[in-house]
Amino acid sequence: MKTMPKLNKRMRELKAKVDRNHRYSTSEAIASVKDMAVAKFDESVDVAIRLGVDPRHANQMVRGACSLPHGTGKSVTILVFAEGEAAKIAQESGADFVGSDDLIAKIKDENWFEFDKVISTRAMMTKLAKELGRVLGPRKLMPNPKSGTVVEAENMAENIAANKRGKIEYRVEKAGIIHAQIGRASMSAEALEANFLTLLAKLIQDRPSAAKGTYLKSIAISSTMGPGVKVDTAEASRKSEGV
Repeated sequence: MKTMPKLNKRMRELKAKVDRNHRYSTSEAIASVKDMAVAKFDESVDVAIRLGVDPRHANQMVRGACSLPHGTGKSVTILVFAEGEAAKIAQESGADFVGSDDLIAKIKDENWFEFDKVISTRAMMTKLAKELGRVLGPRKLMPNPKSGTVVEAENMAENIAANKRGKIEYRVEKAGIIHAQIGRASMSAEALEANFLTLLAKLIQDRPSAAKGTYLKSIAISSTMGPGVKVDTAEASRKSEGV
């Protein structure tokens, strides 16, 4: 029988601050998470949202992208696969790396992954899928139209700007849970709450018509090294209506 690892003293003390039977308001939960983010680095603030969907069925898949109003608190390195005019626009719009066959070769031959986000023109997707699908896919870096990372030249500048500001992608996992980062512990509680409610509003908007019953099953917010704080889903849902 597998035994659970023992919690260290710090984690025991932090978990003791959280009432596991209580569902906190959005403001209370974020304030609590910030208070418990005491690591020596700027911890990320993450949400785990369990949805009433069965992702084994294609008509209940929830996947998309959301532009957080206050960003993630982290600079984003963007790689763009493009040629011709689209490549020129990407370079002028602040993409960190722009290319086509040269970048494909660099990734394949050098195992190079010094980037956070990949954007591609539609024209490059067939070659990209063939050459790098098995490499980028498992790392969740493969461009996809549903996440807004497959674009035409006329949309390139806007797309790069949105990703630089803090556009995040999400996809429901097998257990029906979406994990996403909404910022850093150093950000203000107001900024974190605005980011969280923006994401929640987008997820509610993306509710599949095939999803029956309760859609928002549970929500927990935590920092990298801190315990999860359960959120009152009804209160959070009402607040997100004002976003």
